[in-house]
Amino acid sequence: MQNATYGTALTLMIGWLLWIGQPVLLPVLAAVISVYILLTAAESMQRLPILGHLAPWARRAMILIMFTFVVILLFILVINSLAQVAAALPRYESNLEILVTRSASILGIEDEPTWENVRKVTLDQVDFRSWVAPALLSLRGFGVTLFLVVLYASFFIAERGAMASKVVMAMGGEEAGARAISLLSRINERIGQYLFVKTVLNVILGALSFAIMLILGIEFALFWAVLIAFLNYIPYIGSLIGVIFPVLLSLAQFGTLSMAGAVMVSLTAAQVFVGAYLEPRMMGRAFNLSPFVVLLALAFWSTLWGLPGALLAVPLTASLVLVLAEIQTVRPIAILLSANGKV
Repeated sequence: MQNATYGTALTLMIGWLLWIGQPVLLPVLAAVISVYILLTAAESMQRLPILGHLAPWARRAMILIMFTFVVILLFILVINSLAQVAAALPRYESNLEILVTRSASILGIEDEPTWENVRKVTLDQVDFRSWVAPALLSLRGFGVTLFLVVLYASFFIAERGAMASKVVMAMGGEEAGARAISLLSRINERIGQYLFVKTVLNVILGALSFAIMLILGIEFALFWAVLIAFLNYIPYIGSLIGVIFPVLLSLAQFGTLSMAGAVMVSLTAAQVFVGAYLEPRMMGRAFNLSPFVVLLALAFWSTLWGLPGALLAVPLTASLVLVLAEIQTVRPIAILLSANGKV
């Protein structure tokens, strides 16, 4: 009973610290995950004809510069897309009015609902002006978080070379230090491989979605493709949300149910191809979480940190399972958290 009480109290304290420390911990954890992906990408460059002959520090520097460039482009893309969506809202409103009138006519409703009536009971009930200030603050916070992620990732990569000597000194000897470094190397390799493969899969899904939306003529196709790629980090729910947004946009852009149906079928097919065909073949045993553990992780991290927590939930939990699997004393916990016990 005493141990249970202490365990519950410790869990509540950790949860409270995570909730309070979100502004500090969120960019740090995002930077750690980014570093794993970047270092694995730098090591993968060894297989390339010319880049493989570069020194390790040169490959890491090149990857870091590319990462910084991509983050800057991502922020610019978000800003421009939001501005363009705001400019296109009047045209979308006209298309939705035509769609509502046509649908009412097909259903044989005598008093056909006009867009004015629909808007009065829906959009006019929401005070969008009250959302402007919080939205601008969120956008500014998003930019600050991206900057901190790049900054922390740069320092993590710069200090990586001195980590081995510090581990040896911390363990108190060469033999203990060598064992600790070997354990850390295995953990880092598995976590980095998982995160890198998952990121590659998300990039493939984003590229397929971009091609589909470009062919179908969906506006802001690049923005929605990037959003779909990021949301794919969230299992189950992320795929659904990633499809819903472009479908709703196509409904407002074209004002026809047929086009919305075509977008939904095409994007769902891309999701199924990546999730059901590519992912099991590329992931191997790196991603082996119980579905219940995945849902529990999503509930926990999204409750603490909202959407950023949902995006980081599975990478963090999968990384934790990989760490536990490499430590013999806590390996049974990793087996219990896995889907089939193979860790």
